[in-house]
Amino acid sequence: MSFNISILSLMLGFFFANILSTIPAQTGDWNIMSGSIIVTLNELTNKYIYKTNNTDKFLIFRLLNNIKIGIIYGLFVDAFKLGS
Repeated sequence: MSFNISILSLMLGFFFANILSTIPAQTGDWNIMSGSIIVTLNELTNKYIYKTNNTDKFLIFRLLNNIKIGIIYGLFVDAFKLGS
């Protein structure tokens, strides 16, 4: 897989994390629900990807894994911004 596509999918995940952390949080009561939905979807994709053990064969699995890593990284960055 190309390095450019990997970086692009990682940044796409980072962008999704910014969307997921700002839009539901504007009301103030969706923080716990959006966090639990993100963690559940993350764990379900982990279960599906690593159960088949075909992460290197299919391009879509690698892209999905990079997007997932970008989402986790983006949420950590947002948590550090809120904590400081």
